[in-house]
Amino acid sequence: MDTLDQIVRATNARIGALVAVTDSPDGLIVSGRTGQVRAWAQAAADGKLTALRIEGAPYTPPRRRLSVPAPLTWAAYLVLVTLWNVATVWTAADRTAWLGDMATLAAFYAIVEGCGAPAQQPRLLRRTVEAGAIAALVSAWRLPDLPTGHGALRLAGAFVFLTGAVWLVAAARLHIWKAPLSQPLLFPLEGSWYVVQGGGRVLNHHAQVPEQRGALDLVALGRLGTRTRSGRDLTAYAAYGRTVRSPCDGRVISAADTVQDQKPGEIRYQPTYGNHVFIDTGREIVKLAHLRPGSVTVANGDIVRAGQLLGEVGNTGNTTEPHLHIHAERDGVGLDLEFTGVPGRLHRGRLIRA
Repeated sequence: MDTLDQIVRATNARIGALVAVTDSPDGLIVSGRTGQVRAWAQAAADGKLTALRIEGAPYTPPRRRLSVPAPLTWAAYLVLVTLWNVATVWTAADRTAWLGDMATLAAFYAIVEGCGAPAQQPRLLRRTVEAGAIAALVSAWRLPDLPTGHGALRLAGAFVFLTGAVWLVAAARLHIWKAPLSQPLLFPLEGSWYVVQGGGRVLNHHAQVPEQRGALDLVALGRLGTRTRSGRDLTAYAAYGRTVRSPCDGRVISAADTVQDQKPGEIRYQPTYGNHVFIDTGREIVKLAHLRPGSVTVANGDIVRAGQLLGEVGNTGNTTEPHLHIHAERDGVGLDLEFTGVPGRLHRGRLIRA
């Protein structure tokens, strides 16, 4: 009760005298006379409060953004590629114009395929978009009948654009923080997993958080992308409920198992990592997050060995889709991840088979 009293007093000091606690799509909203904060709470079957978390920042209702389904985005890409084919490479007046238009199209593909996560998208739509590149190349049959043409400056600009796009993707994929682990980790999952966040800043939204800068977000791929069937049910995701094993030897310094799953596509305020296991190896701390409620098999203070069962992939914490978040840190600074038997750089778009 002393801890609860301290939380209540600190919250009142921030938002003024308590007025109301209401539910919202963003979570519990604690309103005072001078401000609002978000909160997360859990209670036992008898109604007794068992967990409480108050967000450190003031709450401002967000401006709701229009969410565009990924298939619509890829359909828009398909329209753009089709229009570009019809309006440029297939109607180019000379070879110089054709080369410039092809370079611009190549830059588009470098950015979309390199910075996106195309393997998540429905295969039919993705392959149709990619077929646009083949359709553009087929237009080369016109070249022998076209004049050389002029427009060298335009051509140079197109190749500069292409070079910049390739450099952007390559630099992000090859990026390392030059902060190595003490030794490689065991990959904690079995089967094929797709990296949706990982690499340099352009490819990894974790990079802005110092201790998470080397983090990976891993999803499993089903027949229709990350989902095994259409719909927003948790079990429709290929990753949900998959086994997670310890990537290292060490001591568990934090474990949680009671945070409830988020509804896919939505984020209510919860502890950031949701259900999780943090392991201290003695040289770094390895964190695995967003585990399924009721699946965590270890507790604070337990000694674990690499390969030991820790839990299952869930959708708890700051997440919109079932996936495993993993990162390692030392003194609050994120490290470059490396797994035994997984050669090469780890970046968005990489498929890992373990």
